[in-house]
Amino acid sequence: MPSIKRITPRPFRLPLRGTLRWGRASELAALEHVLLEIELSDGSVGRAEIPPRPTIYGETLGTILAALDYLSPQLVGLEVEDTEAIQQVLNNFPSNLTAKAGLDIALWEAWAQSEGQTLWQVFEPHHPRVQVSYILGIADEAEMLADARAVYQAGVRVLKVKVGRDLEGDLARIAALKWHFPDAALYADANETLSPQEAEGYLQKWAEAGLLYVEEPLPIAEVLARKRLHKAAILPIIADDSAFTLRDLWREAQLDTYDILNLKPARTGYTQTLQMLALNRAESKKAMVGSQALSSFGAYQTALMAFQEGVTEPCELAFHLKAEGGFCSFPPLKDGWLYWEDLAQCRFDPQAFEPYTLN
Repeated sequence: MPSIKRITPRPFRLPLRGTLRWGRASELAALEHVLLEIELSDGSVGRAEIPPRPTIYGETLGTILAALDYLSPQLVGLEVEDTEAIQQVLNNFPSNLTAKAGLDIALWEAWAQSEGQTLWQVFEPHHPRVQVSYILGIADEAEMLADARAVYQAGVRVLKVKVGRDLEGDLARIAALKWHFPDAALYADANETLSPQEAEGYLQKWAEAGLLYVEEPLPIAEVLARKRLHKAAILPIIADDSAFTLRDLWREAQLDTYDILNLKPARTGYTQTLQMLALNRAESKKAMVGSQALSSFGAYQTALMAFQEGVTEPCELAFHLKAEGGFCSFPPLKDGWLYWEDLAQCRFDPQAFEPYTLN
């Protein structure tokens, strides 16, 4: 069996057309990520995109590089099919979620290549198409509408709106979107900005405004308040920050705090994502897949999970439309849908990648 020979991080910077703002103070002006490459002893290579998110996971470019430097000596030499040993190395290193997820995804791709396959061939689809959504950041109305118009013209028909800083402003932005894009579906991400005292009132107003559902309205520490809010059944609740890991998801499932799980392979890798999806199915919950604001290459690798059994809702696979450039040709959307067959031609383009490297 081929073994892990080399692990190489390649930082890169991909400009964005505008800044994404969310939560109380977070913003993203460019994708300063890491392309991870893993080479096996037989020459097979797997890649993954790692997104530092200091305000979410506490990971920076520096900590990711340090984590990879720490983990690499423990992984090099292991057989790529020795999943138990590999997962033990990763599990013995707490936190550092996106660094470990990148290693997991890159190892999956390296293994697939060693078997003469692509990831597209490995992950057989449960359904032939997935509806795609796009994340609209917090912005003034003109900027928000311009962003929405650009992705609408690219085929997106579901929009995720960042809310929670100002109820009246939220409602005005939602109304403007409905006016300009009457056939688009809308849902909200509150990024833990509400208090238990105001949450029901906010959700009632958002429900009346026609939103499909809301993501993480309450701080994660407010577990019992989140359970009560879910029981009130005002608006379906999406679990994201409250379900970073399989262990987190088990807690939320036992307490019954959510309706829909937002899976993000960029923080859980493929191995844990599939485990979480299985648990979510067992609990008869719905699921969506989020791309964690990735390039078109990361969106492709994430999209493979969106076609797995149990993913039922629109998936956040269009953030790359906000990037100025890329190094993977992502297929166009068709009336708001991404088709499995169209993903077959997606490939990492090494020449297109070079201009974005930070080396």
